[in-house]
Amino acid sequence: MSALQKTLFSQHKSAHLLDRATSHARHYLLTADSLPAFPSNESLNKLDCFNDSLPEEIGDAQQIIELLAKTGGENTVHYSGGRYYGFVNGGALPIGTAARIIADVWDQNAALYVMSPIAAKLEDVVQAWLCQLFNVPTGTVAGLVGGTSVASLCGLAAARYRQLSKLNWNVSEKGLFGAPNLRVVMGKQTHGTVIKMLSLLGFGQQHIEWIDCDEQGRLLVGELPKLDHSCIVVLQAGNVCSGAFDDFRQILPLAKKAGAWVHVDGAFGLWAAASKAFSHLTDSVELADSWSVDGHKTLNTPYDCGIILCADQQALTHALHQQGSYIQSSDARDSMIYTPDMSRRAKGIELWACLKFLGKKGISDLVELLHQHACYFAASATKSGFEVLNDVVFNQVMLSCENDEITQETLKQIQGSGVCWCGEASWNGRAIIRISICSWATTQEDIDISISEFVRARDDATYVINQ
Repeated sequence: MSALQKTLFSQHKSAHLLDRATSHARHYLLTADSLPAFPSNESLNKLDCFNDSLPEEIGDAQQIIELLAKTGGENTVHYSGGRYYGFVNGGALPIGTAARIIADVWDQNAALYVMSPIAAKLEDVVQAWLCQLFNVPTGTVAGLVGGTSVASLCGLAAARYRQLSKLNWNVSEKGLFGAPNLRVVMGKQTHGTVIKMLSLLGFGQQHIEWIDCDEQGRLLVGELPKLDHSCIVVLQAGNVCSGAFDDFRQILPLAKKAGAWVHVDGAFGLWAAASKAFSHLTDSVELADSWSVDGHKTLNTPYDCGIILCADQQALTHALHQQGSYIQSSDARDSMIYTPDMSRRAKGIELWACLKFLGKKGISDLVELLHQHACYFAASATKSGFEVLNDVVFNQVMLSCENDEITQETLKQIQGSGVCWCGEASWNGRAIIRISICSWATTQEDIDISISEFVRARDDATYVINQ
């Protein structure tokens, strides 16, 4: 046995290293509420300690864990706290974190049933549950990927395969050179990741038929061109800034009748379908052909958990086809046929745990809680003299001050405070402060503290600008 093996086997058979890591993780959870929403400059400067050369020899595992836990723990962004409102980054449900720890120790590759029967079984179960929650057609399949970006890639690849096949072109065999033209139709407020994925699939921006949107970011139905079976239409369930939903009830029957493929980008908003109070926002969304959604946003699974749902199983599996004599398929679920990658961690384990724990009522309650807090945030901000620029239909709030300069300086002050954190964006030519209420841990007290910080930041910003 080599010296390296002796070292590794001693660590593998001893629980000491795992105990230390678990102890640090437990300490982080117990003390996380005292952490700033974003690391201070003093903490960030400590990251320089990682700037050493690659070691020449085998290191001390315990010292490495201590360094990672101490300095690394000071420099995390506190998504799971109640006052982080940036990027629609959801918090992590405790059951999800616990399941993630077990899954990480199991360290399963979820590509094939023979690689991990438990991963295959749980992904099969969550596929059925998700189809039930979103009320999508019988036979819809689901694949788990890193996030909605890759989920959209999968859905759009399936769309490309199916729409070209309608034009007697097998893109998997013939490629794109010489292929018939496909038309991509979508609103000007479509998320940038969709454009990125379309580019990867060979659709340039000049190829897209852009549709104007209303003041809330909804695609204008009356501006749609005549659709046909060469079209791929992209719709939104939840605009990334305003939270607005496209009008599925009007658009989807038109698209379906014309033979167009519709992909719905529902990163955080598709979860509205799981709530009786908000399912009207997704009325008729089941008529689409593919849907992308994240577990790590509204559902609050740990990162990373993107989901592609596709009603056309053949289109998805043919678009993502992989072959090799060594691949051992089975009669059970082989998850790799629904995703671009083969090697992939078994993220379905914590997704299953979160869905199992919450159930239908818990998921509905969580969706409604996030909306209630977004409404409370908007109302409190309005009372404090901020302008709310959107109708709060889901969990997004857009704020501004009296002019762009004050808005931008206010945001700078907020982001540097550590009290709370939110992001920036531009909306209809105006600078805005973008609020995403996306964590189960956010309370009205958190919002009250945040609004007080917003007011202080605006006062300081006004003073700085007027000097």
